[in-house]
Amino acid sequence: MSSEAMSSDSCDIETCETKFCQLKTKERIGTINPIFTCQPAGAQYASIGIKDCIGIVHGGQGCVMFVRLLISQHLKESFEIASSSVHEDGAVFGATGRVEEGIDVLLARYPHVRVIPIITTCSTEIIGDDCDGVVNKLEEGLLQEKYAGRDVHLLVIKTPSFVGSMVSGYDIAVRDFVKKFAHKTEPNGKINLITGWANPGDVKELKHLLAEMDIDATVLFEIEDFDSPIMPDGSAVSHGGTTIEDLQDTGNALGTIALNRYEGGKAAQFLQKKFKMPTIIGPTPIGIRNTDTFLRNLKEMTGKPIPPSLVKERGIALDALADLTHMFLADKKVAIYGNPDLVIGLAEFCLDLEMKPVLLLLGDDNSTYGKDPRIQAIQAGVDFPMEIITNADFWELERRIKDGDIELDLILGHSKGRFVSIDYNIPMVRVGFPTYDRAGLFRHPVVGYGGATWLAEQMANALFTDMEYKKNKEWVLNVW
Repeated sequence: MSSEAMSSDSCDIETCETKFCQLKTKERIGTINPIFTCQPAGAQYASIGIKDCIGIVHGGQGCVMFVRLLISQHLKESFEIASSSVHEDGAVFGATGRVEEGIDVLLARYPHVRVIPIITTCSTEIIGDDCDGVVNKLEEGLLQEKYAGRDVHLLVIKTPSFVGSMVSGYDIAVRDFVKKFAHKTEPNGKINLITGWANPGDVKELKHLLAEMDIDATVLFEIEDFDSPIMPDGSAVSHGGTTIEDLQDTGNALGTIALNRYEGGKAAQFLQKKFKMPTIIGPTPIGIRNTDTFLRNLKEMTGKPIPPSLVKERGIALDALADLTHMFLADKKVAIYGNPDLVIGLAEFCLDLEMKPVLLLLGDDNSTYGKDPRIQAIQAGVDFPMEIITNADFWELERRIKDGDIELDLILGHSKGRFVSIDYNIPMVRVGFPTYDRAGLFRHPVVGYGGATWLAEQMANALFTDMEYKKNKEWVLNVW
């Protein structure tokens, strides 16, 4: 496993700081306007990447309704997910019967369904519903009696909302899907590529890089088709593309590359331990430097050379960045919030562009952030005041702006933080999940050489537009 996967270096979040860069937890108790939502949301996002899969969320109706709204707003597509719709009586007397009834309805209504994950929530974890027992009961009863001959797989994904976040929920779900299905038969000559919480545009870009290197890969999870067409037959429901057979075959791969430490790292570690499989975790291929590392990792794992076509793509991206960096992006102060792997990757990219990411906001209280070698490298390398705040919320960002603790030229993050941008007249580039107040962002990658070009141009154009709104002249952006 690469050093990116795990680090034994000790660094307590409460005290981890260097001369310029501090890593610390939010000082306040409680949350004002959270950056993340809860664990079941991450499990639901993972489940939509699997073909012939409809998850059933065991909890209140809102545990599905609000998450589905977020995902639908983000991807602008319709998809299928179910709820056990637990009410007051279930909270008192137990609600496993709602799961049994829900699975029966799903199988009867959707003949194509082969995978049903039971995604638990805070309420059903607190009351202690035995979902594992429900699976055993259904496998011995309903599936054999009513659905004999159907290839149906049930699994429980335990994601109580009172711990972790949507990030850890995604990580747990990917591990549990792989753990459920992966087994060893014959070597398949493929690699496993665990994308993390990606957009369709990211998956498309990653598959392009793999195709250029002539590498066959099992992509977990395949959500490229969520950029769905409207077909003559009127179909309007999007489905993931990763099959049960793909998941089963993950045990036969040459090796595993997980692009994100916190979104797929658990699955990569499981495959390494279970099948003694070569495994590389990270870095997230955002920017030139990290994309270079990703391609070198592919070359090392498969023996395939990096082709001239990708060298040319790299050169085109470098030329695009050179057009912008020194003249327009250098020394611009940035705040970044969102999923940790995304935030760290964006911060590394900004540093490479001579920008100053003065504030990074990570929306959960993961105690291992201080041991992340990427964060340690950022701390060791910056020469300007910088804060990395864990368990953060949007009030942490707003307070620093309001009190004058920081001055910002740009904000990078998802649409939930837009009101800070609006209220304080700071330009913002939408990136991450969810983004719903800009059109088509899910089609554009943030990874790879194409993602590096797109991100840099988005940042520059946001600064140009802000200059116009504030009636500043060109010299503000160092044109003259």
